[in-house]
Amino acid sequence: MSGREGGKKKPLKAPKKQNKEMDDDEVAFKQKQKEEQKALEVLKTKASGKGPMCGTGIKKSGKK
Repeated sequence: MSGREGGKKKPLKAPKKQNKEMDDDEVAFKQKQKEEQKALEVLKTKASGKGPMCGTGIKKSGKK
């Protein structure tokens, strides 16, 4: 065999994630983030329901 290897290389195995215990501060922070995300979703739906921000439309020149 030659020094070249064809085909795809197998990726290296990533180490398994450790299940770490979360303390009260981390739990509260995660909960706060979820609430903020929900509030943003509500605001997005309200904003998308309305028309354009400015109601001026297409500007036309006075010349004909």
